[in-house]
Amino acid sequence: MGRLFGTDGVRGVANADLTAEMALGLSVAAAHVLAEAGTFEGHRPTAVVGRDPRASGEFLEAAVVAGLASAGVDVLKVGVLPTPAVAYLTADLGADLGVMLSASHNAMPDNGVKFLARGGHKLDDELEERIEAVYEEHRTGAPWDRPTGSGVGRVRTYDEGAEKYVSHLVGVLPNRLDGLKIVLDEAHGAAAQVSPEAFTRAGAEVITIGADPTGLNINEGCGSTHLGLLKAAVLEHGAAFGIAHDGDADRCLAVDHTGEEVDGDQIMAVLALAMRERSALRSGTVVATVMSNLGFKLALEREGLKLVQTAVGDRYVLEEMKEHGYALGGEQSGHVIILDHATTGDGTLTGLLLAARVAESGRSLRELAAVMERLPQVLINVPDVDRSRVGTSAELTTAVADAERELGATGRVLLRPSGTEPLVRVMVEAADIDQARSVAGRLADAVKSALG
Repeated sequence: MGRLFGTDGVRGVANADLTAEMALGLSVAAAHVLAEAGTFEGHRPTAVVGRDPRASGEFLEAAVVAGLASAGVDVLKVGVLPTPAVAYLTADLGADLGVMLSASHNAMPDNGVKFLARGGHKLDDELEERIEAVYEEHRTGAPWDRPTGSGVGRVRTYDEGAEKYVSHLVGVLPNRLDGLKIVLDEAHGAAAQVSPEAFTRAGAEVITIGADPTGLNINEGCGSTHLGLLKAAVLEHGAAFGIAHDGDADRCLAVDHTGEEVDGDQIMAVLALAMRERSALRSGTVVATVMSNLGFKLALEREGLKLVQTAVGDRYVLEEMKEHGYALGGEQSGHVIILDHATTGDGTLTGLLLAARVAESGRSLRELAAVMERLPQVLINVPDVDRSRVGTSAELTTAVADAERELGATGRVLLRPSGTEPLVRVMVEAADIDQARSVAGRLADAVKSALG
Protein backbone atom coordinates (compact mmCIF):
# COMPACT_ATOMS: atom_id res chain seq x y z
CA MET A 1 0.00 0.00 0.00
CA GLY A 2 1.09 3.61 -0.50
CA ARG A 3 2.16 5.74 2.43
CA LEU A 4 -0.90 6.92 4.38
CA PHE A 5 0.79 9.73 6.29
CA GLY A 6 1.50 12.92 4.40
CA THR A 7 3.19 16.04 5.72
CA ASP A 8 0.21 16.75 7.96
CA GLY A 9 -1.29 13.44 9.06
CA VAL A 10 -3.64 11.14 7.14
CA ARG A 11 -6.12 12.89 4.84
CA GLY A 12 -8.72 11.90 2.28
CA VAL A 13 -12.38 12.03 1.39
CA ALA A 14 -14.23 11.13 4.59
CA ASN A 15 -16.09 7.82 4.48
CA ALA A 16 -14.39 6.93 1.19
CA ASP A 17 -10.60 7.23 1.60
CA LEU A 18 -10.70 7.95 5.33
CA THR A 19 -13.24 5.59 6.91
CA ALA A 20 -14.36 5.01 10.48
CA GLU A 21 -12.57 1.66 10.41
CA MET A 22 -9.32 3.32 9.35
CA ALA A 23 -9.60 6.05 11.99
CA LEU A 24 -10.24 3.43 14.68
CA GLY A 25 -7.40 1.22 13.51
CA LEU A 26 -4.91 4.06 13.26
CA SER A 27 -5.79 5.17 16.79
CA VAL A 28 -5.26 1.70 18.22
CA ALA A 29 -2.00 1.41 16.28
CA ALA A 30 -0.83 4.78 17.61
CA ALA A 31 -1.54 3.70 21.18
CA HIS A 32 0.40 0.45 20.74
CA VAL A 33 3.37 2.10 19.00
CA LEU A 34 3.68 4.87 21.59
CA ALA A 35 3.45 2.30 24.37
CA GLU A 36 6.23 0.24 22.76
CA ALA A 37 8.32 3.39 22.38
CA GLY A 38 8.11 3.98 26.12
CA THR A 39 6.01 7.13 25.78
CA PHE A 40 3.58 6.01 28.47
CA GLU A 41 6.34 5.02 30.90
CA GLY A 42 4.25 2.46 32.74
CA HIS A 43 1.40 4.83 33.67
CA ARG A 44 -2.16 4.90 32.42
CA PRO A 45 -2.05 7.08 29.30
CA THR A 46 -4.32 10.01 28.46
CA ALA A 47 -5.20 11.51 25.07
CA VAL A 48 -6.76 14.84 24.10
CA VAL A 49 -9.09 14.57 21.09
CA GLY A 50 -10.45 17.57 19.17
CA ARG A 51 -11.93 18.27 15.75
CA ASP A 52 -13.01 20.98 13.35
CA PRO A 53 -16.75 21.40 12.60
CA ARG A 54 -16.97 19.13 9.52
CA ALA A 55 -19.98 16.82 9.67
CA SER A 56 -17.71 13.83 9.09
CA GLY A 57 -15.73 14.79 12.18
CA GLU A 58 -18.60 13.56 14.33
CA PHE A 59 -18.34 9.92 13.28
CA LEU A 60 -14.55 10.04 12.94
CA GLU A 61 -14.24 11.42 16.46
CA ALA A 62 -16.37 8.53 17.73
CA ALA A 63 -14.11 6.05 15.92
CA VAL A 64 -10.90 7.60 17.25
CA VAL A 65 -12.22 7.73 20.80
CA ALA A 66 -13.39 4.11 20.59
CA GLY A 67 -10.01 3.01 19.26
CA LEU A 68 -8.03 4.79 21.96
CA ALA A 69 -10.27 3.64 24.80
CA SER A 70 -10.21 0.06 23.53
CA ALA A 71 -6.40 0.23 23.70
CA GLY A 72 -6.47 1.34 27.34
CA VAL A 73 -6.09 5.10 26.80
CA ASP A 74 -8.20 7.56 28.80
CA VAL A 75 -9.71 10.19 26.52
CA LEU A 76 -10.50 13.87 27.08
CA LYS A 77 -12.88 15.08 24.36
CA VAL A 78 -12.41 18.84 23.87
CA GLY A 79 -14.87 19.14 20.97
CA VAL A 80 -14.55 21.72 18.19
CA LEU A 81 -11.28 23.61 18.68
CA PRO A 82 -8.38 24.70 16.44
CA THR A 83 -5.42 22.41 15.86
CA PRO A 84 -3.12 24.70 17.90
CA ALA A 85 -5.62 24.58 20.78
CA VAL A 86 -5.47 20.78 20.83
CA ALA A 87 -1.67 21.00 20.74
CA TYR A 88 -1.66 23.52 23.60
CA LEU A 89 -4.03 21.44 25.73
CA THR A 90 -2.04 18.26 25.08
CA ALA A 91 0.97 20.03 26.58
CA ASP A 92 -0.85 21.94 29.31
CA LEU A 93 -2.73 18.90 30.62
CA GLY A 94 0.32 16.65 30.49
CA ALA A 95 -1.42 14.28 28.08
CA ASP A 96 0.55 11.53 26.39
CA LEU A 97 -1.10 11.97 23.01
CA GLY A 98 -3.20 14.48 21.07
CA VAL A 99 -5.46 13.75 18.13
CA MET A 100 -6.93 16.38 15.80
CA LEU A 101 -9.57 15.56 13.21
CA SER A 102 -9.34 18.09 10.40
CA ALA A 103 -8.42 18.56 6.76
CA SER A 104 -7.35 22.16 7.41
CA HIS A 105 -7.99 24.31 4.31
CA ASN A 106 -9.35 21.42 2.20
CA ALA A 107 -12.95 21.35 1.00
CA MET A 108 -15.68 20.00 3.28
CA PRO A 109 -15.86 16.39 1.97
CA ASP A 110 -12.25 15.79 3.07
CA ASN A 111 -11.11 15.09 6.60
CA GLY A 112 -7.93 14.00 8.32
CA VAL A 113 -6.37 12.47 11.41
CA LYS A 114 -3.33 14.13 12.93
CA PHE A 115 -1.47 12.68 15.93
CA LEU A 116 0.47 14.84 18.36
CA ALA A 117 3.12 13.59 20.77
CA ARG A 118 3.45 14.52 24.43
CA GLY A 119 4.09 18.25 24.67
CA GLY A 120 1.84 18.97 21.68
CA HIS A 121 4.46 18.34 18.97
CA LYS A 122 3.92 16.54 15.68
CA LEU A 123 5.09 12.94 15.56
CA ASP A 124 8.36 12.38 13.75
CA ASP A 125 8.48 10.40 10.51
CA GLU A 126 9.80 7.26 12.17
CA LEU A 127 6.86 7.01 14.57
CA GLU A 128 4.34 7.71 11.80
CA GLU A 129 5.89 4.97 9.66
CA ARG A 130 5.72 2.56 12.59
CA ILE A 131 2.05 3.42 13.26
CA GLU A 132 1.26 2.82 9.60
CA ALA A 133 3.08 -0.52 9.59
CA VAL A 134 1.30 -1.72 12.74
CA TYR A 135 -2.04 -0.56 11.38
CA GLU A 136 -1.49 -2.48 8.15
CA GLU A 137 -0.33 -5.60 10.01
CA HIS A 138 -3.53 -5.75 12.04
CA ARG A 139 -5.78 -4.65 9.17
CA THR A 140 -4.73 -7.80 7.32
CA GLY A 141 -5.53 -10.18 10.14
CA ALA A 142 -3.21 -10.06 13.15
CA PRO A 143 -5.30 -9.72 16.36
CA TRP A 144 -4.85 -6.78 18.74
CA ASP A 145 -3.76 -7.26 22.33
CA ARG A 146 -6.85 -5.77 24.02
CA PRO A 147 -7.26 -4.86 27.71
CA THR A 148 -10.44 -5.87 29.53
CA GLY A 149 -12.24 -4.88 32.71
CA SER A 150 -10.66 -1.91 34.45
CA GLY A 151 -7.93 -1.87 31.81
CA VAL A 152 -10.09 -0.20 29.15
CA GLY A 153 -9.84 3.54 28.75
CA ARG A 154 -12.36 5.96 30.20
CA VAL A 155 -13.91 8.78 28.18
CA ARG A 156 -15.05 12.17 29.40
CA THR A 157 -15.84 15.55 27.90
CA TYR A 158 -13.42 18.32 28.83
CA ASP A 159 -15.43 21.54 28.53
CA GLU A 160 -12.74 23.76 30.05
CA GLY A 161 -10.49 23.49 26.98
CA ALA A 162 -11.74 26.55 25.11
CA GLU A 163 -11.43 28.82 28.16
CA LYS A 164 -7.92 27.57 28.93
CA TYR A 165 -6.83 28.21 25.36
CA VAL A 166 -8.32 31.71 25.11
CA SER A 167 -6.79 32.69 28.46
CA HIS A 168 -3.41 31.46 27.23
CA LEU A 169 -3.65 33.52 24.03
CA VAL A 170 -4.63 36.75 25.75
CA GLY A 171 -2.05 36.20 28.46
CA VAL A 172 0.93 36.17 26.09
CA LEU A 173 0.14 39.50 24.40
CA PRO A 174 2.69 42.26 25.08
CA ASN A 175 -0.03 44.96 25.00
CA ARG A 176 -3.78 45.42 24.55
CA LEU A 177 -5.67 46.06 21.31
CA ASP A 178 -7.94 48.89 22.48
CA GLY A 179 -9.01 51.22 19.69
CA LEU A 180 -8.59 48.72 16.85
CA LYS A 181 -11.55 47.67 14.70
CA ILE A 182 -10.73 44.28 13.19
CA VAL A 183 -12.65 41.99 10.83
CA LEU A 184 -12.14 38.26 11.48
CA ASP A 185 -12.93 35.65 8.82
CA GLU A 186 -13.18 32.33 10.62
CA ALA A 187 -13.73 30.16 7.50
CA HIS A 188 -16.79 28.61 9.22
CA GLY A 189 -14.14 26.57 10.97
CA ALA A 190 -12.70 25.49 14.27
CA ALA A 191 -11.89 28.98 15.59
CA ALA A 192 -15.35 30.46 15.04
CA GLN A 193 -15.87 30.87 18.81
CA VAL A 194 -12.42 31.12 20.38
CA SER A 195 -10.81 33.59 17.97
CA PRO A 196 -13.44 36.37 18.29
CA GLU A 197 -13.49 35.82 22.06
CA ALA A 198 -9.70 36.23 22.31
CA PHE A 199 -9.62 39.41 20.20
CA THR A 200 -12.54 40.89 22.14
CA ARG A 201 -10.96 40.16 25.53
CA ALA A 202 -7.76 41.78 24.31
CA GLY A 203 -9.69 45.01 23.70
CA ALA A 204 -10.40 45.01 19.96
CA GLU A 205 -13.72 45.91 18.36
CA VAL A 206 -14.48 42.72 16.44
CA ILE A 207 -16.60 42.16 13.32
CA THR A 208 -16.90 38.51 12.30
CA ILE A 209 -17.65 36.85 8.99
CA GLY A 210 -17.51 33.14 8.23
CA ALA A 211 -18.30 32.39 11.86
CA ASP A 212 -21.44 30.26 11.50
CA PRO A 213 -20.24 26.68 10.95
CA THR A 214 -22.94 24.20 9.94
CA GLY A 215 -20.62 21.26 9.44
CA LEU A 216 -21.10 21.62 5.67
CA ASN A 217 -19.76 25.11 4.90
CA ILE A 218 -16.17 25.02 6.18
CA ASN A 219 -13.76 26.97 3.90
CA GLU A 220 -16.62 27.57 1.44
CA GLY A 221 -15.75 30.77 -0.40
CA CYS A 222 -14.18 32.25 2.72
CA GLY A 223 -11.16 32.04 5.00
CA SER A 224 -7.48 32.20 4.13
CA THR A 225 -7.94 30.54 0.72
CA HIS A 226 -10.69 32.96 -0.41
CA LEU A 227 -9.94 36.51 0.73
CA GLY A 228 -12.54 38.33 -1.36
CA LEU A 229 -15.20 38.51 1.37
CA LEU A 230 -12.68 39.71 3.93
CA LYS A 231 -11.39 42.47 1.65
CA ALA A 232 -14.94 43.68 1.04
CA ALA A 233 -15.82 43.58 4.76
CA VAL A 234 -12.71 45.55 5.78
CA LEU A 235 -13.59 48.30 3.30
CA GLU A 236 -17.30 48.25 4.20
CA HIS A 237 -16.69 48.64 7.92
CA GLY A 238 -13.69 50.97 7.71
CA ALA A 239 -11.68 48.49 9.75
CA ALA A 240 -8.01 48.88 10.60
CA PHE A 241 -7.40 45.51 8.96
CA GLY A 242 -8.75 41.97 8.64
CA ILE A 243 -7.53 38.53 9.65
CA ALA A 244 -8.37 35.27 7.86
CA HIS A 245 -7.97 31.75 9.22
CA ASP A 246 -8.41 28.38 7.55
CA GLY A 247 -10.61 25.50 8.70
CA ASP A 248 -8.45 24.38 11.62
CA ALA A 249 -7.04 27.88 12.29
CA ASP A 250 -3.37 27.05 12.10
CA ARG A 251 -3.00 29.71 9.38
CA CYS A 252 -3.28 33.49 9.40
CA LEU A 253 -3.37 35.84 6.43
CA ALA A 254 -4.29 39.51 6.65
CA VAL A 255 -5.83 42.33 4.63
CA ASP A 256 -4.83 45.95 5.29
CA HIS A 257 -7.25 48.89 5.49
CA THR A 258 -7.10 49.42 1.71
CA GLY A 259 -8.04 45.79 0.96
CA GLU A 260 -4.50 44.77 0.03
CA GLU A 261 -3.41 41.24 1.02
CA VAL A 262 -0.65 40.79 3.60
CA ASP A 263 0.80 37.29 3.23
CA GLY A 264 2.70 35.05 5.60
CA ASP A 265 6.10 36.39 4.58
CA GLN A 266 5.05 39.97 5.31
CA ILE A 267 3.46 38.96 8.61
CA MET A 268 6.70 37.27 9.67
CA ALA A 269 8.68 40.36 8.66
CA VAL A 270 6.46 42.55 10.87
CA LEU A 271 6.63 40.12 13.79
CA ALA A 272 10.41 39.69 13.44
CA LEU A 273 11.01 43.40 13.97
CA ALA A 274 8.58 43.50 16.88
CA MET A 275 10.26 40.49 18.51
CA ARG A 276 13.70 41.99 17.99
CA GLU A 277 12.62 45.10 19.90
CA ARG A 278 11.55 42.85 22.81
CA SER A 279 14.80 40.83 22.59
CA ALA A 280 12.67 37.79 21.75
CA LEU A 281 14.06 37.01 18.27
CA ARG A 282 16.79 34.58 19.23
CA SER A 283 19.97 34.71 17.12
CA GLY A 284 18.34 37.43 14.98
CA THR A 285 17.02 34.63 12.78
CA VAL A 286 13.73 33.69 11.09
CA VAL A 287 13.07 30.26 9.55
CA ALA A 288 11.00 29.90 6.36
CA THR A 289 10.71 27.53 3.40
CA VAL A 290 12.30 27.81 -0.02
CA MET A 291 8.94 29.08 -1.34
CA SER A 292 9.17 32.34 0.60
CA ASN A 293 9.46 35.41 -1.59
CA LEU A 294 12.98 36.70 -2.23
CA GLY A 295 11.73 40.09 -1.05
CA PHE A 296 11.40 38.59 2.44
CA LYS A 297 15.06 37.63 2.54
CA LEU A 298 16.13 41.01 1.20
CA ALA A 299 14.00 42.82 3.78
CA LEU A 300 15.52 40.83 6.66
CA GLU A 301 19.03 41.45 5.34
CA ARG A 302 18.36 45.20 5.23
CA GLU A 303 17.35 44.99 8.90
CA GLY A 304 20.46 43.03 9.85
CA LEU A 305 18.51 39.80 10.35
CA LYS A 306 19.11 36.32 8.96
CA LEU A 307 16.80 33.95 7.07
CA VAL A 308 17.26 30.16 7.27
CA GLN A 309 15.30 28.24 4.63
CA THR A 310 13.99 24.67 4.70
CA ALA A 311 12.08 22.28 2.46
CA VAL A 312 8.39 23.04 1.91
CA GLY A 313 6.21 22.10 4.88
CA ASP A 314 5.72 23.63 8.30
CA ARG A 315 7.03 20.46 9.96
CA TYR A 316 10.48 21.13 8.43
CA VAL A 317 10.35 24.72 9.62
CA LEU A 318 9.54 23.50 13.12
CA GLU A 319 12.32 20.90 13.09
CA GLU A 320 14.87 23.59 12.20
CA MET A 321 13.53 25.92 14.89
CA LYS A 322 13.65 23.26 17.59
CA GLU A 323 17.12 22.05 16.63
CA HIS A 324 18.70 25.51 16.81
CA GLY A 325 16.44 27.26 19.32
CA TYR A 326 14.97 29.82 16.90
CA ALA A 327 11.82 31.64 18.01
CA LEU A 328 10.01 32.57 14.77
CA GLY A 329 9.33 30.68 11.57
CA GLY A 330 6.65 29.88 9.06
CA GLU A 331 5.40 29.77 5.50
CA GLN A 332 4.16 32.24 2.92
CA SER A 333 0.74 30.52 3.15
CA GLY A 334 0.25 31.84 6.68
CA HIS A 335 1.52 29.03 8.90
CA VAL A 336 3.47 31.06 11.46
CA ILE A 337 5.14 29.40 14.46
CA ILE A 338 6.02 31.44 17.54
CA LEU A 339 7.84 28.74 19.45
CA ASP A 340 7.86 30.48 22.84
CA HIS A 341 4.05 30.29 22.93
CA ALA A 342 3.01 27.47 20.56
CA THR A 343 4.24 24.12 19.26
CA THR A 344 2.61 24.51 15.85
CA GLY A 345 1.28 27.19 13.54
CA ASP A 346 -1.40 29.16 15.40
CA GLY A 347 -3.49 31.51 13.28
CA THR A 348 -5.25 33.18 16.21
CA LEU A 349 -2.01 33.79 18.11
CA THR A 350 -0.36 35.15 14.96
CA GLY A 351 -3.28 37.50 14.33
CA LEU A 352 -3.27 38.72 17.92
CA LEU A 353 0.46 39.46 17.88
CA LEU A 354 0.14 41.23 14.53
CA ALA A 355 -2.68 43.36 15.98
CA ALA A 356 -0.60 44.05 19.10
CA ARG A 357 2.20 45.39 16.89
CA VAL A 358 -0.25 47.71 15.09
CA ALA A 359 -1.68 48.95 18.40
CA GLU A 360 1.71 49.41 20.07
CA SER A 361 3.37 51.16 17.12
CA GLY A 362 0.50 53.46 16.20
CA ARG A 363 1.23 52.62 12.55
CA SER A 364 -1.13 51.03 10.05
CA LEU A 365 -0.66 47.43 8.97
CA ARG A 366 -0.05 48.72 5.45
CA GLU A 367 2.84 50.86 6.68
CA LEU A 368 4.30 48.07 8.79
CA ALA A 369 4.09 45.51 5.97
CA ALA A 370 5.90 47.91 3.62
CA VAL A 371 9.15 46.85 5.29
CA MET A 372 9.04 44.05 2.71
CA GLU A 373 8.52 44.45 -1.02
CA ARG A 374 7.15 41.31 -2.64
CA LEU A 375 9.05 40.60 -5.84
CA PRO A 376 6.95 39.40 -8.79
CA GLN A 377 6.69 35.63 -8.64
CA VAL A 378 5.65 33.34 -11.49
CA LEU A 379 4.79 29.67 -10.91
CA ILE A 380 4.32 27.19 -13.77
CA ASN A 381 3.36 23.54 -13.24
CA VAL A 382 4.85 21.26 -15.90
CA PRO A 383 2.84 18.00 -16.00
CA ASP A 384 3.59 14.52 -17.33
CA VAL A 385 7.33 14.58 -16.78
CA ASP A 386 9.78 12.41 -14.85
CA ARG A 387 10.02 14.44 -11.66
CA SER A 388 12.65 12.08 -10.20
CA ARG A 389 15.33 13.43 -12.58
CA VAL A 390 15.06 17.12 -11.67
CA GLY A 391 18.31 17.06 -9.71
CA THR A 392 20.31 14.89 -12.13
CA SER A 393 19.57 16.31 -15.60
CA ALA A 394 22.60 18.09 -17.08
CA GLU A 395 20.34 19.93 -19.54
CA LEU A 396 18.27 21.36 -16.68
CA THR A 397 21.36 22.26 -14.64
CA THR A 398 22.62 24.35 -17.57
CA ALA A 399 19.23 25.99 -18.13
CA VAL A 400 18.94 26.95 -14.45
CA ALA A 401 22.48 28.34 -14.35
CA ASP A 402 21.76 30.50 -17.44
CA ALA A 403 18.54 31.79 -15.83
CA GLU A 404 20.28 32.63 -12.56
CA ARG A 405 22.99 34.58 -14.38
CA GLU A 406 20.32 36.57 -16.20
CA LEU A 407 18.37 37.38 -13.03
CA GLY A 408 21.37 38.29 -10.90
CA ALA A 409 21.01 39.18 -7.22
CA THR A 410 17.43 40.43 -7.52
CA GLY A 411 15.97 37.22 -8.89
CA ARG A 412 15.62 33.56 -8.01
CA VAL A 413 14.85 30.22 -9.65
CA LEU A 414 13.37 27.14 -8.00
CA LEU A 415 12.53 23.80 -9.65
CA ARG A 416 10.60 21.56 -7.30
CA PRO A 417 9.15 18.11 -8.06
CA SER A 418 5.61 17.65 -6.75
CA GLY A 419 5.32 15.28 -3.82
CA THR A 420 2.05 13.76 -5.07
CA GLU A 421 1.74 14.30 -8.85
CA PRO A 422 3.90 13.59 -11.94
CA LEU A 423 4.79 17.24 -12.42
CA VAL A 424 7.55 19.74 -11.74
CA ARG A 425 6.89 23.23 -10.37
CA VAL A 426 8.91 26.02 -11.94
CA MET A 427 9.07 29.18 -9.82
CA VAL A 428 10.86 32.35 -10.89
CA GLU A 429 11.15 35.65 -9.05
CA ALA A 430 12.48 38.85 -10.57
CA ALA A 431 12.32 42.58 -10.03
CA ASP A 432 10.26 42.83 -13.24
CA ILE A 433 7.16 40.68 -13.88
CA ASP A 434 7.78 40.45 -17.64
CA GLN A 435 11.30 39.14 -17.04
CA ALA A 436 9.94 36.62 -14.50
CA ARG A 437 7.38 35.36 -17.01
CA SER A 438 9.94 35.12 -19.80
CA VAL A 439 12.47 33.19 -17.73
CA ALA A 440 9.79 30.90 -16.26
CA GLY A 441 8.47 30.10 -19.72
CA ARG A 442 11.92 29.16 -21.00
CA LEU A 443 12.59 26.98 -17.96
CA ALA A 444 9.22 25.23 -18.31
CA ASP A 445 10.16 24.41 -21.93
CA ALA A 446 13.52 23.12 -20.72
CA VAL A 447 11.80 20.87 -18.17
CA LYS A 448 9.54 19.41 -20.89
CA SER A 449 12.53 18.83 -23.16
CA ALA A 450 14.75 17.26 -20.50
CA LEU A 451 12.21 15.24 -18.52
CA GLY A 452 9.31 14.65 -20.90
